[in-house]
Amino acid sequence: MPRFALQIEYDGAPFAGWQRQPDQPSVQGAIEAALAKLEAGPHTIAAAGRTDAGVHGLAQVAHCDLQQDWNPFRLSEALNFHLKPAPVAIVNCARVHDEWHARFDATERRYLFRVISRRAPLTFERGNVWQVKYPLDVAAMQAGADMLLGQHDFTTFRSTMCQALSPIKTLDALRVSEQPTNGGTEYQFHVRARSFLHNQVRSFVGTLERVGSGAWAPEDVAIALAKQDRAACGPVSPPDGLYLAGVTYPTDPFA
Repeated sequence: MPRFALQIEYDGAPFAGWQRQPDQPSVQGAIEAALAKLEAGPHTIAAAGRTDAGVHGLAQVAHCDLQQDWNPFRLSEALNFHLKPAPVAIVNCARVHDEWHARFDATERRYLFRVISRRAPLTFERGNVWQVKYPLDVAAMQAGADMLLGQHDFTTFRSTMCQALSPIKTLDALRVSEQPTNGGTEYQFHVRARSFLHNQVRSFVGTLERVGSGAWAPEDVAIALAKQDRAACGPVSPPDGLYLAGVTYPTDPFA
């Protein structure tokens, strides 16, 4: 059976997450339903990472197995036709070898979290960012973020529902930037690692927001990390501003 890699963009707002669920809309379910319009199913696709309800995808990657050896461009066009009007798009498609796996072959995952500070309500960005009404100190947040880099026991920043076998992960990058936006400031958190714990990025951002607001000192992040206690974490940020921004493989299947 020919195997295809799919690069997927989606707005997570109307979905209960990536993973297929029997009684709620999901991104996986939408794509599998579109595949069933092309070839009789059932179809099961595997993704590089499962995003939670409300989390978006800029460059999620998944793979599927089909009976027909489709031209990748025609496959992506057909899927996009059948995905309408769901806010899901196949932006790249490639034929890969039969053992290639979207999850297990990935060597790095990149996330983006967006926060906008402004007093006025959001119009165009509503549901796509976390809005706060006060300015944040980027230098302080970066100082706190730097204390999370490297290999640690991240129990403090791990959801109690996390199913990972170990809380020990290596964080390769957590960079904070700011730029002016209409009526306020946008803060971006760029996070990079081989793999993540459940709610790890949202826990990072919620904690660093406390630093940026002045409620925590940067050193408090290191103290919370060392406690290895979920209760020591700052508030978990909402899902609206989180995006799976990219997945890296030893060889780019879409090159």
